[in-house]
Amino acid sequence: MDAEAFGSFDGRIWLNAAHQGPLPVAAAAAAHQAVADKLSPVRIADDAFFALPRELKNGLGRLLGVSAAEVVLGNSTTYGLHLLTHGLAWRPGDEVLLVDGDFPATVIPWLALRRHGVRVRMLKPGRRPLSAAELERELTPATRVFCSSWVFSFTGEAIDLHAIGALCRERGVCFVVNASQAIGARPIDLRTTPVDALVSCGFKWLCGPYGTGFCWIEPGLLERLDYEQPYWLTQMHDSDLRHEATYEPRTDLGAARYDVFCTANFLNFAPWRASIELLLEIGIETIATHDQALVGRLIAGLTDTDWQLVSPRQEPERSTLVLIRHPNPDRTAAAAAALTKAGIDIAERAGSLRFSPHLYNTTSDIDRALAVLHARDGREGRRALCVNSQADCQP
Repeated sequence: MDAEAFGSFDGRIWLNAAHQGPLPVAAAAAAHQAVADKLSPVRIADDAFFALPRELKNGLGRLLGVSAAEVVLGNSTTYGLHLLTHGLAWRPGDEVLLVDGDFPATVIPWLALRRHGVRVRMLKPGRRPLSAAELERELTPATRVFCSSWVFSFTGEAIDLHAIGALCRERGVCFVVNASQAIGARPIDLRTTPVDALVSCGFKWLCGPYGTGFCWIEPGLLERLDYEQPYWLTQMHDSDLRHEATYEPRTDLGAARYDVFCTANFLNFAPWRASIELLLEIGIETIATHDQALVGRLIAGLTDTDWQLVSPRQEPERSTLVLIRHPNPDRTAAAAAALTKAGIDIAERAGSLRFSPHLYNTTSDIDRALAVLHARDGREGRRALCVNSQADCQP
């Protein structure tokens, strides 16, 4: 990975991409340029209002393996879920299945359907993550939608998109995926993945600003939505704002008719475009390999310690989120404080320590974190640094 693509992190180690991905240097430069342009608006050409969303969609389409015309720009993960909850034709007695323990953003938008007589049922997997076989036992003739995170924030588990998606297709159930903890760290090709809708934020593994997001909705499902929200700039037939406007709504917009308003959000979308361009330049497959190597190093370094691995040990259920806890909760809290004091930033989630390394991290970052964990575990910090090296670590 290119060490110069990101900043210095103020001399700290950021192992917390699952919470926020940092802006790359190029994205920060794009944000500064957007501010400079707004200081002198004459710099902002009319065409920029159309070029920015077009280029952003091109990048997202490449990430997803779909046409740019199929990408819906949003401002969050929730944005895409609201298109579905408000846009589908629901009937009393319809059923939506969710997974107990999923992140609130994946769950809460569906709960409002209860007042329309829709049953929203939480599944409690007997094994984790939820398997296609378990889901099949829960499906009923009334099930319209199954919605789940691809990677779970509190456990680091990754579900099998292909197996679950194939089951949903066979049973006529719409499969909706929250990919916020995966896109940017795990490759996907929606042309070959049986997913009906995918939603995501842009500020985690995609390293964009807060207030960014997108969704993709399978074209056939998109046509079934009834949630029109016409926005005047989207209705323009070309990029020349000097032409006389028309009040006649366009019928050829496709996914663009569901874009968030103000798609030329220069302060957010310009830096996000730069972040996505960097990820594409490096390659998501390359990034995924790098990230998984760091995850493997971290897990291997915890072998023969008292730390309990909460997240899966092996792929494909293993993601880029590693969660651990100590049998003594006080030791878990003490280790979190020790990591912070050592200049290593992670997240505390549901009684666990959550590590989420990304493309800007190195093996030395992992080794420094392991040294702190081993020190808190009553072992010399040197032990952690030797676990994954070829050095002679005998006393």
